[in-house]
Amino acid sequence: AVAATAQAGVPYLRLDRPGFPPDPAWTVVPTLAAAPAALTGDRVFLTTGRTELAPFADLNDLWFLVRSVEPPEEPMPRQREIVLDRGPFLVDDELSLMRRHRIDVLVTKDSGGALAVAKLTAARTLGIPVVIQRRPPLPEGVTTVGTVADAVEWVLQQR
Repeated sequence: AVAATAQAGVPYLRLDRPGFPPDPAWTVVPTLAAAPAALTGDRVFLTTGRTELAPFADLNDLWFLVRSVEPPEEPMPRQREIVLDRGPFLVDDELSLMRRHRIDVLVTKDSGGALAVAKLTAARTLGIPVVIQRRPPLPEGVTTVGTVADAVEWVLQQR
């Protein structure tokens, strides 16, 4: 999209909610492919999306709780339980889920936003390590805003 709009001479704006505030206790990885090397437990809570499970598919000694909105796609871990659910999630529910499944490490992506922060709060409360994939860098020259209101204002300024 960035290249196409530049070639066409059309302004490009990306609505990009702010990422989670960094936490020095997290292990930050550049890609999900790097996450398995950072795992510190045997019972992993994966909230990486239904198409992002391949890096964990060959970790046969670990057990995974996989949560996604829609059924996940193969390849995925052999030892797993799948929970289909859509946020927003409450901290108390996340605490209960992590305790019930004896989770000892959370793997997620820096999706930002209030809808996903409860799992991070629950992990912090329980002392569960977090492995988080940082956001990939944006292409050079991309303008971003964090809210729909800011996007509307930007569009109006383009007239």
